[in-house]
Amino acid sequence: MDQYQKIRLDKLDVWKEHQVAYPGRFEKTHKNAEAKELADDTKDIKLAGRLMALRVMGKFSFAQIQDYSGKIQIAFQQDEVGKDDYKLYTKKFDIGDHIGVEGYMFTTQKGEKTLKVTKAMLLSKGIRPLPEKFHGLQDPELKARYRFLDLIMSEETRDRFKTRIAILKFIRNYLDSNDFVEVDTPILQAISSGASARPFQTHHNALDIPLFMRIAPETYLKRLVSGGFEKVYELGKCFRNEGIDASHLQEFTMLEWYAAYWDFKDNMSFVQKMIQEMVKTVNNGSLEVEYQGQKLDFSGEWEVKSYRDLVLENTGIDLDKMETVDQMKAEIKAKGLELQLDKYIGLGGLIDGLYKKFCRPQLIQPMFLTMHHHELVPLARKNDDNPAQLDMFQVVVNGWEVVKAYSELVDPLEQKKRFEEQAELAKKGDDEAVRMEEDFILAMEYGMPPMSGLGLGVERMIALLTDSPNIRDVIFFPSVRPPKASELEE
Repeated sequence: MDQYQKIRLDKLDVWKEHQVAYPGRFEKTHKNAEAKELADDTKDIKLAGRLMALRVMGKFSFAQIQDYSGKIQIAFQQDEVGKDDYKLYTKKFDIGDHIGVEGYMFTTQKGEKTLKVTKAMLLSKGIRPLPEKFHGLQDPELKARYRFLDLIMSEETRDRFKTRIAILKFIRNYLDSNDFVEVDTPILQAISSGASARPFQTHHNALDIPLFMRIAPETYLKRLVSGGFEKVYELGKCFRNEGIDASHLQEFTMLEWYAAYWDFKDNMSFVQKMIQEMVKTVNNGSLEVEYQGQKLDFSGEWEVKSYRDLVLENTGIDLDKMETVDQMKAEIKAKGLELQLDKYIGLGGLIDGLYKKFCRPQLIQPMFLTMHHHELVPLARKNDDNPAQLDMFQVVVNGWEVVKAYSELVDPLEQKKRFEEQAELAKKGDDEAVRMEEDFILAMEYGMPPMSGLGLGVERMIALLTDSPNIRDVIFFPSVRPPKASELEE
């Protein structure tokens, strides 16, 4: 225990002589923001919050308390509360304490609405001093690890997470108002399926079986559509045991929805309108967003470009002519493209690696990327006119895949064949191959209507709309390495 903690504990002992040290409740009459709107001389106002500033000036002192709605100035006056209580309030409160105050409103000579305190009490003692006021937490690792401190000290951080909350609320309201119903599906799954990703594995002791944390809710949501729930969505956590960068974390929030009798073009139209409404809702009605110095324009009809055309434009390789892995590798070498060929398994892996290195970083403004190569997504429907392509699209913004969607494959024979092809890739070492899921095939065999589904990376969207350079900045508690004992003391 350092000297600052000891001083604060000594002050706590003083408070214990005057009141219950940690009272069970405090009845607030107003939020801080509401109190600022009250007329002068409004009496019997009770506010509570964290003490963030205290300026002691003789017999009249100003302080500032902070609640979820914001900060408000309060004033202690010796003539109002009496000499003993004035000394108690100004000497035994510390920055970081939670306090409750009662009084009446007035406006200072500088025009600031202020609560004149007639009575105050300690609600919770801050045993540790807060970070230095003007700098707060600067280290990104500390901000992620100790989010509670970041939220206390930074109004910008609080506003960012309020935007997150507003976006999640908007998504639910928008989908509910368009006849979707919110459902939930298992997080622990017997088969890791629904996306190309490496899963986390665990063990169910009671059933004595291995289980995987879900990488996507896709196949379970499709089962619900098969069961008669024609438009469903889920907002929930997914887990992928992969690398970390600005747009990837192992634990993230995914929005997925499925609509019976839609195709991917219906989904394109719907998601563009939804995202545009989302942007306007959290961006004061504007469809132009500034992200890390770059203007992103979400207005109008977004550009549509085919996957084949994009790859051809940026690499000179025509995917429609690529039929084998060897042919693809030879073409990459012939074009002089620097790609670590042994890193990728299968034709789909090579195509995906080519796109992510040479194409996706060029896509800044919101746009639709359509008609992906058929090797890329084993759960998507092939195009009727060109079976080498999928009835599929992505929304790409700032080089980030924000949305992936497609017309769903509902043919059980074709689906089983594709699962078997994925199993062969897994045998060759592809730990992101989609696994065979017999129960899912069974649901298809009982009949699954034509449908289109969509996945939206919620944190990526929130990051873009809050000018956050890394998606972990918009997650309350992202995964970080646990601190050492020495770091905790520091």
